[in-house]
Amino acid sequence: MSDTPQTLGDDAQAMADEWASAMAEQTATDAAAQPAAAPVFQPLAATAGNPSSATHNDIDLILDIPVQMTVELGRTKIAIKNLLQLAQGSVVELDGMAGEPMDVLVNGCLIAQGEVVVVNDKFGIRLTDIITPSERIRKLNR
Repeated sequence: MSDTPQTLGDDAQAMADEWASAMAEQTATDAAAQPAAAPVFQPLAATAGNPSSATHNDIDLILDIPVQMTVELGRTKIAIKNLLQLAQGSVVELDGMAGEPMDVLVNGCLIAQGEVVVVNDKFGIRLTDIITPSERIRKLNR
């Protein structure tokens, strides 16, 4: 095998040209074989005549998405050595006061406040105040 560098270069170029030709042919075949993709979303102009139905349809898309709802009684900071000393029956003092509204969080974002109630031997919360978007923004800026 006494190929000169020029011969190896010609072989590599010929192989690269052959690959490029095959890839171009494959791309053309794939494009012809695939039907045109249908649009996933409706154009905005299609719903412009009836904005309330567009809004109703849009909200329907997210109604089944699960979210994490938390009711927070209060918070506290505790040293690790005190945390390790906790046992059954231990009492941890929280910063929330008795009778004070509890915070209702959805995915960690405060959305309402309420009071604890008992219904059929289970705890619940009666919403007393819904936080408006402007109030949420004001609380974030603090």
